[in-house]
Amino acid sequence: MTRFVLLLSLVFATTSTALAEGTVKVFILAGQSNMQGHGKVQVEQKANQGKGSLEWLVKNPGTTKQFKHLVDTKGKWIARDDVQIWYLGRKGNLSPKYGFREGFIGPELGFGHVVGNALDEPVLLIKLAWGGKSLAKDFRPPSSGGEVGPYYKELLKLTRQVMGDAETLFPQYADHKLELIGLGWHQGWNDRVNQTFNDAYEANMANFIRDIRKDLGRPKLPFVIAETGMSGRAEKHPRALSLMKAQAAVAKHKEFRGNVAFVGTKDFFRPKDQSPNGQAYHWNSNAETHYLIGDGMGKAMLSLLNAEKP
Repeated sequence: MTRFVLLLSLVFATTSTALAEGTVKVFILAGQSNMQGHGKVQVEQKANQGKGSLEWLVKNPGTTKQFKHLVDTKGKWIARDDVQIWYLGRKGNLSPKYGFREGFIGPELGFGHVVGNALDEPVLLIKLAWGGKSLAKDFRPPSSGGEVGPYYKELLKLTRQVMGDAETLFPQYADHKLELIGLGWHQGWNDRVNQTFNDAYEANMANFIRDIRKDLGRPKLPFVIAETGMSGRAEKHPRALSLMKAQAAVAKHKEFRGNVAFVGTKDFFRPKDQSPNGQAYHWNSNAETHYLIGDGMGKAMLSLLNAEKP
C-alpha cells in the first residue's frame, strides 16, 4: 500500500509538471522602509523643482538615456506584464507605483527590470517590507535565540500564502509552476541606531540567512544584501560604519561564498540639492538612488543564479 501511494504521488507530480505551461521565477524582496521605497515619482515644484524624482530623471537630458526605458513612446509609464508584483495586498504589473505608497518607488523597480530582461520565464516579486523594523528584534531569526521576531514569522507566512494562492492572485499563472529562486534584503537603520543591535548584526544576518533558507525549503537560496549606505562616502558615524562593515562581512563567510552577495550602495547616494528632500535616512527620497539599489541587487542576483548553474 505504501509503495502504491508513493508511486501515485510520483505520477501525480510528474503529470502536474507536464501539464504546467511553464515556470514562474519568484523573488522575495524584504526589509524595512528603504525596501518599502521612498523614491519620489512625480515632479513637484515644491520638492526642489522635481530634481531627483523619477519623472525628472526621464526628462532630464543628463539622465534620460538611462531611464527612458521606463516610459512608452507617449511618455506613459510602462507596466511590465512579464513581471508581476505582490506587496502586502497591492498587486499587478510592475510599474512605478509600488513604493511605501503610490507615487513612490523602491528597489523593486530596478530589480524587476534587470531580472525581467534577463530571464525567459515570467517573474513574480513578493515584496515584504515594513518601516522601522530591526533585525535584532522584529526580524529576529530562530537561531539567534530568544523570541523569534514577529516579522520573521510574517515573512514566512505571507510568502507561503502568496505562492500557495498564486492562481487566484494572478490567474495568468494558473497553469504554471512557481519556483522561488532568490531573496533580496535592504534593511539596517533600526539596528544602526542601537549599539547592542549593531554589535550583533553580522551574527543575526548570518542566522537569518540560514534559518530562512531552512524554513522555505531552499538550502542554498541565492541571497543579496544591499548596504545601508545612506549619506554615501561622507558617512562618519561609528555605528553606521560598523553596521555596513557587518553587512559586507556576512557575504565573505565561507559557507556563503557563491550564494550570498553584498551590494555596496554608497555611490548611489545623491545629496539634498539633487533630491526631492533632505531625509537622509530615506536616501533623500531620490528615485535614482532607489532605482540603482534595485538595479545593483538584480545584477548581483543574476550573478548568483549563473553561479548555481552546472
